[in-house]
Amino acid sequence: MLSVASAMKFREALKRAVAELRAANVPSPVRAAELLLMHVAGASRAWIYAHIDDPLDGAAAEQYGALVAKRAAGTPTQYLTGMQEFWGMEIEVTPDVLIPRPETEHVVEVALARLGQERSRERLRVVDVGTGSGCIALALARELPQARIFATDISARALVVARRNAARHGLADRIAFVEASLLAPFPPRSFDVVVSNPPYVSRKDAASLPREVREHEPHLALFAGEEGVEVYPGLIAEAAERLVAGGLLVMELGYDVSERVEALLDTAEWREIDINSDLAGIPRVIAASRI
Repeated sequence: MLSVASAMKFREALKRAVAELRAANVPSPVRAAELLLMHVAGASRAWIYAHIDDPLDGAAAEQYGALVAKRAAGTPTQYLTGMQEFWGMEIEVTPDVLIPRPETEHVVEVALARLGQERSRERLRVVDVGTGSGCIALALARELPQARIFATDISARALVVARRNAARHGLADRIAFVEASLLAPFPPRSFDVVVSNPPYVSRKDAASLPREVREHEPHLALFAGEEGVEVYPGLIAEAAERLVAGGLLVMELGYDVSERVEALLDTAEWREIDINSDLAGIPRVIAASRI
C-alpha cells in the first residue's frame, strides 16, 4: 500500500501511486493516479500540476493511499471517485449501476440522427429501458427539451442513483423513473422512441471480462444469459407493442451479436433497420422504425 509521509509533495505521492498501480497491472495507471489525487484534493488536473511541489497534508495523504490501494486491488476508479463523464455531464456512479462507457453515447447520437426534424415535436414521448445511472435518459432530456422522458429499471437501487443524477443536472421534473421489467407498466402505443443499453454479456464470457467489471459492476445489468442475446427478443416485442406507427427503437449491441439481433427485427413490424459501428469499427447500435 502507498505510504505517504505528511510532508510528502504532490509530485512524490503521484509517483509512488503510479508505481503501485503499475505493479498491480492496473490499466492506465497514470490516469488512475491522477484522477484519485484530483478527487482527494478537490482540484483539477491543471491545478495539481501547477502545485506539484506543494505538500500533501496528512489526512489527504492517508485518504489517497487508501484509494490507491483499493484501485490496485481492482475497484474501478469511477466507483472510488463516485463520478464518470457522459455526454458532457458528470454522472454519479455507485456499485449499484454500470459505469457509463463512451460507446454508449452512440445510442444517443443515433437516436438524435434518426429523429431528425422530429426533434422539434413538442410532446415527443421517449423511454430509456434499463436506465441504470440514468445517463442516456439525461442526455436525451438535455437534447430534446420539449420531450417527455421516462426511464425504467428493474433495480430500485439503480433508480435511486438515477434520480439523484436527474436532480443534480436540473432534470428531475423532466424524467419519470419507473421500477419495472422492460416496458411492462405501459399501455400500447405509449411512445415515439424506445432506447436501451440492455444487459448483453454472455455468462460463459464472464471469466474473460476485466476483473474491474467482473468483480465490481452489477451482474443484473451486465449478464443477459448464456448467449448474451436473451434480453433482445422480449425488448423488441414489447417495443413493437408500445411504439406508435413510425416510432423509433434504438439499442446498444453486445460484441458479435449484431446479425442475430438484426434477424429479430427482420419481421413485418419493422423497417429501416440500420447498424451503426463505433470508432473502433465494432457494430455498436441498431436502430429500426415501427411500421
